[in-house]
Amino acid sequence: MNRKQLGKVIYVCISLLLVLVILYSGLRILESAVFLHQRPEIQTTSKTIVRDGVKYYPRQDITTVLMMGINQRGKVVPTEYNVGGAADMVTLFVFDEKTEECVILSINRDLMVQMPALNEYGKEVGTYYGQLAFSHTYGDGMEDSCKNVRAAVSNLLYGTQIDYYFSMNMDAIALLNDAVGGVTVTIRDDFSQVDPELSKGSVTLFGEHAVNFVQARWDVGDELNLSRMERHKEYMSNFVPALREKMESSVGFVVDTYDAVSDYIVTDCSAQTVSRLEQEYSDYAVGETLTIQGENVLGEEYYEFYADEEALDELILRLFFAPKE
Repeated sequence: MNRKQLGKVIYVCISLLLVLVILYSGLRILESAVFLHQRPEIQTTSKTIVRDGVKYYPRQDITTVLMMGINQRGKVVPTEYNVGGAADMVTLFVFDEKTEECVILSINRDLMVQMPALNEYGKEVGTYYGQLAFSHTYGDGMEDSCKNVRAAVSNLLYGTQIDYYFSMNMDAIALLNDAVGGVTVTIRDDFSQVDPELSKGSVTLFGEHAVNFVQARWDVGDELNLSRMERHKEYMSNFVPALREKMESSVGFVVDTYDAVSDYIVTDCSAQTVSRLEQEYSDYAVGETLTIQGENVLGEEYYEFYADEEALDELILRLFFAPKE
């Protein structure tokens, strides 16, 4: 295998692994939500942050990778600004060189944040306060959308540098599902209004049925997001073994699968970059999966998630800053 082929294989492996993690952990966000505390006034206008007389500086020994799952069908294509798909899943991987582990920060797509506002020409014209998911909508559906999400997340985390990003459209789920030969799950909710073929009992999912199983919420069972999250966990618990079996039994599986899903992914990572990340971090342990605490509130049209600012402050200082020694 030549260097170019090796780089592509490494790229595929890392990409698929990250896709799996976001599908599993990014969809569990609301399970750990807590009630909102009174919001303190926290000023973070400079790189140096002072808490209780202690100065904190941005850490230089971490690498961050932002993963986005986009609520958009079909292959990734440029769109008009402000009409593209939303980032329904947002997960930040933090590779910590000090502890040699990867910490996963799952960020609620409904989190209310400040984000760049772009006009129809892609020019930044100010900021907008709204759900984090829509920071992807306010772009071109491609790199500008991803950069907009990255800017919103960076701003949320006190200007923390986001080193790389990946995004994936929804239809890749069906492709990955079918690539492993289908995924068998137990149907417990009533899908008759959405997908009559998903009758209760043991069902092996293929194609659009897999998308319906992990995505559908309205007109399914009790319509609660927690019920949908339970389906996500069951799906992934059965998908991962099927994926591993395919990767072990088929030499060309990874490359073939990448060829199938590559048109559904946007990233600023080259094969060389992913190869370097693999070399540096492949032996890292998987650390905690963290979420931002806060409260869900039903707004005029959508659910809105408001962060517990004090808990968020503690989380940011813990992950992304270090006290001066």
